[in-house]
Amino acid sequence: MQFTAQEIAFLLNGTVEGDPLVPVNQLAKIEEAGAGALSFLANPKYEQYLYSTNASIVIVNNDLVLAEPVKATLIRVENAYSAFSVLLEKYNTIKLNKSGIEQPCFIHPSAQIGQNVYVGAFAYIGPGVKLGDNSKVYPNTYIADNVIIGKNSTLFSGVKVYFDCVIGDNVIIHSGAIIGSDGFGFAPSADGTYQKISQIGNVILEDNVEVGSNTTIDRATMGSTIIRKGVKLDNQVQVAHNVEIGENTVVAAQTGISGSAKIGESVILGGQVGVVGHISIAKGSQVQGQSGIGRTITEENKKWAGSPAVPYSNNMRSQVVIQRLPELEKRIEELEKIIAELRKDSVH
Repeated sequence: MQFTAQEIAFLLNGTVEGDPLVPVNQLAKIEEAGAGALSFLANPKYEQYLYSTNASIVIVNNDLVLAEPVKATLIRVENAYSAFSVLLEKYNTIKLNKSGIEQPCFIHPSAQIGQNVYVGAFAYIGPGVKLGDNSKVYPNTYIADNVIIGKNSTLFSGVKVYFDCVIGDNVIIHSGAIIGSDGFGFAPSADGTYQKISQIGNVILEDNVEVGSNTTIDRATMGSTIIRKGVKLDNQVQVAHNVEIGENTVVAAQTGISGSAKIGESVILGGQVGVVGHISIAKGSQVQGQSGIGRTITEENKKWAGSPAVPYSNNMRSQVVIQRLPELEKRIEELEKIIAELRKDSVH
């Protein structure tokens, strides 16, 4: 799609400095942009590129003072970074604006399909499914029996949603994610084997949740695994059965949360964090990447690090000590030699 500087300035409530009719049809970084590209300048470290860029339009802050002439048409706004973010969102919305039912796909006669939906080729929508208005199901996606999906939600290619799961409004699930696979439930038998425990619960994703690619959220043994409103899960996250994650919590890649753990609201879990089962993490906790949470955290809004995790400042002090261990070992060896010499002298 193509837009002029004048049209973009109107959308961003900005002012044009240069040719208002210059067209653009792509977005690019200022140092890489070519003719027909729209870019932005928010960080002063990149100002040098403003004077050499081949971009047709550059969004800049109102208070930017030019050090030399520029070739590009400028759009001046209050905050260039925020303005460009708005454009990225608009661009993405247009790019993903799909509707209609592609063939071949399978939609069970008992499924309830809302208005203005998109169902891609080779998708499967099972008995009793409810698909809300303006939602999108991309090709090769599997939606099992009695799944409920709200309005304006998007399931990208290859998503699998097992039976009875509930997905709210404005949810995004990226390719390869699996919602509602069996929890890891096995009972040890006397002969050393394990008896599978049927997992008859479901998964509930509330409104405005985003689930990254290849993330797995296991169904509850009984009841529900619950991901509350506004939660953002990165790629390759493992959420075990009966876990509850509080509102607006974010979880980075390769984190594993064991069964029945309760994560509070507005928590931040860094990459590769491990959380043991049946514990709670307090509201507002921030956990550094690769930390191991082995016990309940009751204090709200605290930072944690290490494995096992300790308060962040304590962990930083420990790291300083660890780095000094070779030096301390050498000093201890020298002291031992001195003590040995003193003992030898005392004997004589």
